[in-house]
Amino acid sequence: VSNLEKKVGNISWSGDARMRYQSKDNSADEKWDGRIRINMKGQVNDSTTVNARLSTGNVDWKNDEDSNVTAEVLNVKHDFGAWDVTLGRYGNNFGNQGGWLYGASNGFDGAQVAAQFGKVNLAVGYGEFNTSFDYDGALGTLDTDDAFYAKADADFGSFDLYASYLAMNLDSAMVAGNADEANIWGVGVVVPISDFRVFGEYWQNTEDYEGYEDTAWNAGIGYGAKDLKKPGTWSLDLAYNDVGAGVYWGGTGLQTDILDTLLTGGKYGLDDNGNVISRYSEIKYWNAIAEVTLMQNVYLHAEYAFAAEGEGEGTNGDPDDTWTVSLNYVF
Repeated sequence: VSNLEKKVGNISWSGDARMRYQSKDNSADEKWDGRIRINMKGQVNDSTTVNARLSTGNVDWKNDEDSNVTAEVLNVKHDFGAWDVTLGRYGNNFGNQGGWLYGASNGFDGAQVAAQFGKVNLAVGYGEFNTSFDYDGALGTLDTDDAFYAKADADFGSFDLYASYLAMNLDSAMVAGNADEANIWGVGVVVPISDFRVFGEYWQNTEDYEGYEDTAWNAGIGYGAKDLKKPGTWSLDLAYNDVGAGVYWGGTGLQTDILDTLLTGGKYGLDDNGNVISRYSEIKYWNAIAEVTLMQNVYLHAEYAFAAEGEGEGTNGDPDDTWTVSLNYVF
């Protein structure tokens, strides 16, 4: 009955809302914000859907700032059985732990072709990171019209294996002599062991960025699984991360500001006027993510990044611990 009530004609609706606190000691003051997102799925015919999402963005309560409603997702998906084509603006995530390298759910404008062969999934796409994606860091400034990616994952029963490749043009390099493009590849594995899981990733940029580490990796362990239909279910993941600035291109899915310090060096890389004087070339830190279902379709999310060590000439000190907690509602 609930599903039927959401459906009007050939359009179905869903959404989520969030109330969040962030401790952003490395790059800004604490932050209180909230948002609501409305998803729309229009069934054009048996094989074609139009997908969209309207979002308020983050309404800043602490600084009494409103936020405009934007259409952050809008795409058409054509399903041809074993393979499908997506055209428009969609999410394009890279990395585990919520897309730790790039986790924006609305960050790509382009076209993707995906196919499934048994337990193997493949996807290739071409396009651009859209204007809502603001990045100016160690890699340079991302060009707005040239990005190619390929992804593959496979379920082998006793473990899951996946690989990704991303090639991008850069408008400018932040360091003289650095390359004007990025070629980044990565592999990862997840091994379930009863209620536990062990996971890890390795990433590398094959272009040479003078003064910046060009690899990133993490390894971690997790327990449990959150089920929105079962109050009291929970999950906990702990990972050790080593991220070079030559691999990170911004837009992390993590809700702390720990990786933002790769862009500016955090408060340790700014002069008295707030100008960037140095950047971290690499950051090592521990990251914990926990989620628990409080009641049906309501869950608590928490992240804590701690024991960070920053490398970089001219930087003064290591990034602070940073954390966030939020209440999330799914409807």
